[in-house]
Amino acid sequence: MSTAQASAAAGAPRARHPGVTLAVIAGAQLMIVLDATIVNIALPHMQHALKFSDTGLTWVLNAYTLTFGGLLLLGGRAGDILGRRRVFMFGIGLFTIASLVGGFAQSSGWLLAARAVQGVGGAIASPTALSLITTNFAEGKERNRAFGVFAAVSGSGAAIGLLLGGMLTQWLSWRWVLFVNAPIGLALILLVPLYVGESARRPGRFDVTGAITSTAGMTALVYAFIHAAQDSWGDRLTIGAFVAAGVLLAAFVANEMRHRQPVMPMRLFANRNRSSGYVVMLAFGAGMFGMFFFLTLFVQNVLGYSPLKAGLAFVPISFAIGVSAQISSNLMLRMGPKPFMMSGAALSTGGLYWLSLIDRHSGYPSILGPMLLFGFGMGFIFVPLTMIAVSGVRNEDTGAASAMLNVTQQVGGSLGLSILTTFFSSAQKSEQTKLAGSEQMHRFLASLNPKQLADFKAGKVPPPADITNQVLAHGISTALVAAVVLGAIGLALTFLIRNTKASAAGTGGDAGHETDAIAPDAEPAPAPI
Repeated sequence: MSTAQASAAAGAPRARHPGVTLAVIAGAQLMIVLDATIVNIALPHMQHALKFSDTGLTWVLNAYTLTFGGLLLLGGRAGDILGRRRVFMFGIGLFTIASLVGGFAQSSGWLLAARAVQGVGGAIASPTALSLITTNFAEGKERNRAFGVFAAVSGSGAAIGLLLGGMLTQWLSWRWVLFVNAPIGLALILLVPLYVGESARRPGRFDVTGAITSTAGMTALVYAFIHAAQDSWGDRLTIGAFVAAGVLLAAFVANEMRHRQPVMPMRLFANRNRSSGYVVMLAFGAGMFGMFFFLTLFVQNVLGYSPLKAGLAFVPISFAIGVSAQISSNLMLRMGPKPFMMSGAALSTGGLYWLSLIDRHSGYPSILGPMLLFGFGMGFIFVPLTMIAVSGVRNEDTGAASAMLNVTQQVGGSLGLSILTTFFSSAQKSEQTKLAGSEQMHRFLASLNPKQLADFKAGKVPPPADITNQVLAHGISTALVAAVVLGAIGLALTFLIRNTKASAAGTGGDAGHETDAIAPDAEPAPAPI
C-alpha cells in the first residue's frame, strides 16, 4: 500500500461491523464483474429478440467493456477527490438504473446504450470498492483478509456470471440477466451509508480530456474493425473510423505527456517488465474474450445446448484457472515470475490452437480439453502479471499501475473481439459462397416448392441446419486461428521480461527510480477481472 493510501486511511473511520461491510463491498464488486460474462449465454436469445447481426452482436459485450475499461482510471481518481463512499454509491446507482433500463430494451440500439452506461457505472464503482477496503479495514491481518475475499470474488465472478446467465436465461428470459442487478443494486445503496465509512477527500485534478479521448479512440478503432467485417476494408466509413481512431489516440498520448495529473501516467511504461506485462495482458485478454464469445455461439447453435447446459459447460475453465493460480502464487516468490508467464503463455496459446481445430462434427470433449489447457495457462499468467504491475512503482502511481491491468484486459478484450470478428465474418462469407454450389445445397433447393424457393431467396427460409452449422463452425475456427496469432505475440513478449525473485525492497519504489523486485510481504493486488 502506498504512503498516500496509508495516510488517508489512518484518519478514516473503521468498520463497526466488518463482516457486513466486507459483504457489501464484495457484493458490489461481484455484481460488476458478473456483467462482463453474464450476458454471454443470453447472446443468441438477444440476437433473435432484437435482430442483431452476427457482427453487431459483439457490441453487446464491447459497449460494456469499452466504457468500463476506458473510464476505470478516472473512476478511481474521482473516489480520491470527491470521497470514495459518495462516488461508490453513485456508481452503483448508475449501474443499477442502466441494468433496469436495458432489461426493458425493445431495440438493439436501446440495449447497447444501456450496456455502455452500465460500463460507466462499473468504472466508477469498481476501483472505489477496492479503495474502500483500505478506508474501512485496519492495516495488517484484517485488511489482508478483506483483500483476499475481494480477490476471490473478482477471480470467480466470470464463472459465476456464465452459470447464472444460463440459469436466468433458461428459467426466466434473457432480460433477467439485466433485471437481476436491480434488487441487488438497491439493497447495496441502502446498506452502504449504514456500514461503509466515508474517506477523506484529497486535492487533485480530473484528466477528463484523457479519459474521453482514450475511450472515444478505442471505440472508433473497434468500430472500424467491426464495420470492415460487415462491409469492406475500403469502405469510406471504415477508413474514416480508422483515421478518427488514430487522431483521438494520438491526442490522448499528447495530453497524457503534458497533463500534470494524467489519468494514465506514461512513466509506467518506462519499466520493461511492466510495459511488456501490459501488452501480454492485452493479447491474452483478447484471446479470452474472443474464446468465450465464439464458444458460446458454438455450444448453443452447433451443439444445441440449452442456456443452463451452456453455462455449466464453461465451469471447468474456472477450476483450471484457480488451480494454476494457486500453484503460481505459492512458488513465484521463489522462482520468479518469468517461468510461470512463459509456460502459461505457451499453454494458453496451445489451448487456443487446439480449439481452432473444431468443426461442425466436434462434440463437447473436443472443446473441454483445450479449454482446460487454456485456463490452466491463464492461471499461471494472472498472478505474475499482477505482481509485475505493482512492483517497484512510485508511491503515487501504485493505484494506476494496478488498475492498468484491468484496463488492458478490458480494452484488449474489446479490440481483440473486433479483430477476430473480421476473420469470423470473412470466413463465413467464403464458406457460404463455397457451399452455394455444393451438391448438398442443390438437393435442398430441389426439395422446395416455388413459394418456398421464393421465400428462401428473400431470406425468409433458412438454409438446412447442417449447412448453417458448417458455416458457423468454419467462421469460429478461423477466428480462433487469429486468436492463436495474438497468443503467439503475447508469448513472444514474455521472453522480454527480466526474471526477478523476492526482495525486501517492497513494492513501492521511491520517487527517483523504480525496481523490478517483488516483495515477499507485499499486499497482493486483486486478480484481473
